[in-house]
Amino acid sequence: MAVILKNHSFITFLFLFQFLSWQIHGFKTPFHPKDVLPLLPRQVSWPILNSLYSAVDIMPTFVGVASIEGNNTLEWKGACFFKNIAWLELHNKSNSQFGGGTLHIKPDRCGKMGGSKPNLDSLLYFSSWVSNAHSWTCMDLYVFATPYRVTWDYYVLSREHTLEIKEWESQAELEYVKHKGISIFLMQAGMLGTLSALWDVLPLFSNTGWGENSNIGFLKKHMGSSFEKRPQPWVTNLTNTDDIHSGDFLAISKIRGRWGGFETLEKWVSGAYAGHSAVCLRDSEGKLWVGESGNENDKGEDVIALLPWEEWWEFELTKDDSNPHIALLPLHPDLRAKFNETAAWEYAKSMTGMPYGFHNLIFSWIDTVDGNYPSPLDANLVASVMTVWNQLQPAYAANMWNEALNKRLGTKVMFLYNHI
Repeated sequence: MAVILKNHSFITFLFLFQFLSWQIHGFKTPFHPKDVLPLLPRQVSWPILNSLYSAVDIMPTFVGVASIEGNNTLEWKGACFFKNIAWLELHNKSNSQFGGGTLHIKPDRCGKMGGSKPNLDSLLYFSSWVSNAHSWTCMDLYVFATPYRVTWDYYVLSREHTLEIKEWESQAELEYVKHKGISIFLMQAGMLGTLSALWDVLPLFSNTGWGENSNIGFLKKHMGSSFEKRPQPWVTNLTNTDDIHSGDFLAISKIRGRWGGFETLEKWVSGAYAGHSAVCLRDSEGKLWVGESGNENDKGEDVIALLPWEEWWEFELTKDDSNPHIALLPLHPDLRAKFNETAAWEYAKSMTGMPYGFHNLIFSWIDTVDGNYPSPLDANLVASVMTVWNQLQPAYAANMWNEALNKRLGTKVMFLYNHI
């Protein structure tokens, strides 16, 4: 009882301190209640953290580009420091082929930047003037990106911070920075919120009951999806397939494991309620097959495949550990009458073994000038994520969007940084 009273007293103190401090004009609070939540017992702090933050808080928010052209300065409001100004300049301290740069972060709580700008021709200098923090214990967490690199830093104290970039990757990166600058992203939730969001994201990919509940919770919260537990039996074993026809659609939704987490995020960004699909086809002898894209072959490649129904269904029933929810959706009788079974079968056979159409996956939801992304996603953030992925898994990234961008723009053998 003493522990509970002590916790309640501490929470009451935080509330009163914060409330009273807001009433005094110009008074800066020593701390914000959110900044000290980790100090509270876990049974108190975690429910509060979960109500304040969610998995999408792991997404950085694009605030602008720090550019050297025309001595332009970038201004924005941070999560901790309300006033921020940034600009870029060049240097070659390393005497390297392409030169390098320094990210100078110069907070000034008084709102005045001392000194003059360095010569634009001599230094790549990133300076951020930061002022008016909402408390003494808050921090701003940033991600900085070009098509060739991604780095990050955080700011707590009102002093000058520097981040050295010894050498640009290539002449192309140097030219990019000269003309387009460096993109700046703010982690709006701060360090605490980002870590809390990361805690929400990781279980999405866990092949456990915890992971399944996390995926269901994410879809409920961010898409308004409703999940009602079916009465037993949960599985209908389709032993009689006589009523399945060519063109009937299989809508598949996975909600746990690696593919479950991927599909949950895919549903969120695209607005779809199924993460995977397949089609039923009968051959000339009436045998039932399943045409599916993304089937893994013996080499570990994701390819288009035609599988006998029995083999496909047995795998889903006994070997697919992602707990798939499968809905069989028959074609409308009018559409079934128009469905050319022979042509569909010949086309499916011609595509067997071909690579998965990642470019179709991407541009099935990135298909308008704007309005493609749910908040806080935007085109700048997606481009930066592509940059990171391009470095970590270049072969996979090439399939995912290099092929898509080349197809969309009518180009050949161009890479991500060429398009950006």
